[in-house]
Amino acid sequence: MNVRAPIVRPSPEALRERAAAELQIVRSRSLGLIDPLPEGEQVRQHSPIMSPLIWDLAHVGNYEDIWLLRGIGRESVDPRYDDMYNAALHPRAARPNLPLLGPADARRYIADVRGRVLSELERVDLREDDPLLRDAFVYGMVIQHEHQHDETILATLQLMDGEGYARYAPIITPPPPSGPPLPADEAFFPGGPVVIGTDDEPWAYDNERGAHTVELRPFFIDATPVTNGQFRRFVEAGGYHEPRFWDERGWRARVKGGLEHPMFWRTGASDGEWSVVRFGRVESLRPGEPVQHVCWYEADAYARWAGKRLPSEAEWEAAASWDPQRMRKRRYPWGDEEPGVEWGADPDAGRRANLGQRHFGPATAGAFPDGASPIGARQMIGDVWEWTASDFLPYPGFTAFPYPEYSAVFFGPRSKVLRGGSWATHPAAVRATFRNWDLPVRRQIFAGFRCARDA
Repeated sequence: MNVRAPIVRPSPEALRERAAAELQIVRSRSLGLIDPLPEGEQVRQHSPIMSPLIWDLAHVGNYEDIWLLRGIGRESVDPRYDDMYNAALHPRAARPNLPLLGPADARRYIADVRGRVLSELERVDLREDDPLLRDAFVYGMVIQHEHQHDETILATLQLMDGEGYARYAPIITPPPPSGPPLPADEAFFPGGPVVIGTDDEPWAYDNERGAHTVELRPFFIDATPVTNGQFRRFVEAGGYHEPRFWDERGWRARVKGGLEHPMFWRTGASDGEWSVVRFGRVESLRPGEPVQHVCWYEADAYARWAGKRLPSEAEWEAAASWDPQRMRKRRYPWGDEEPGVEWGADPDAGRRANLGQRHFGPATAGAFPDGASPIGARQMIGDVWEWTASDFLPYPGFTAFPYPEYSAVFFGPRSKVLRGGSWATHPAAVRATFRNWDLPVRRQIFAGFRCARDA
């Protein structure tokens, strides 16, 4: 099967330059999110399901110390912090009880680590026989890891109360573009054999490997994510009070949590108009935007109410990246070209997807026609993470690399797969094969969904 053209491998010098540049980009992003906040807000835990922001900041530095120094045979800056910043050892709810580094000490620590990493990067041998260094994989892993924590930091900022935002204001760029009208509400996938996953994506994680062929039946998938306006109809039709639309566990979670609508939605007691709280500010609900901050159970209930279902993750990846005419897989819905390391680095990046907190929120459904997939589905990369029907399970032949705590310990029916990234996801940390996962009750993430149905 003609999967795709081989990926061009950069020279060691080019890899070194890219690693150094992206390390700087992600650190500037991390500090840019946290620095505007008073120190008390950096230290305080804003939700029991999130870490104190200062834990995230020191954690990414410790992870860098472990993998970009000790992982390649260099001396550690300070191994004493390994236990305290080990996410597997300390649940988020317990992290405020640890003797965490304060804001100033945390910044000194991560700066010391970064200085030594950049010094060693100038000398490191990016040789082909070391799987950590081949294609600068370990640098890509660390860069993506910090970008993922930056998205977690954004989720924490969204959870903060209004008082905490006294001195925090996201930089808002012009609103995202809209697109021409969609030719249809759904896109059709004809079925057949498709290749899922990857063997040659340089910075792919272990759970994206290996590439394997699956046989899919024909299906329809929504051309865009479900919008606020569409989801509002479900809310106002009483969908939150009809057990027949809900998974049994989801119904229990809905009742226990008193769920009546997506997280951060509000309705006026007098006029019944809906609004949404976004980073401490109350805004009118925008009906054309993809709905976000819904858990898997809410997405599944809406799909049943609409007479549809959530797509499997194989269906989602096929709709996002498989060209059924050429029997060829794309790295991204629009082709093999990367979205760009920084906004502006690629003049076409801003026309393809809403990524990298460019607009601090989703674009109107139907935007970015230049980023459409081969079957015409839009916004499959960026805007909102999309829940799928699938449990987070290993692919055939899975091998944990370079450590089991990234993927293997989370495999099983407790977690559901999300795909595609959100407006808060950096371009360096998403692709058509990327697999995210979370518990089906989670609502704080920038997640929405699109529906599918059998043809």
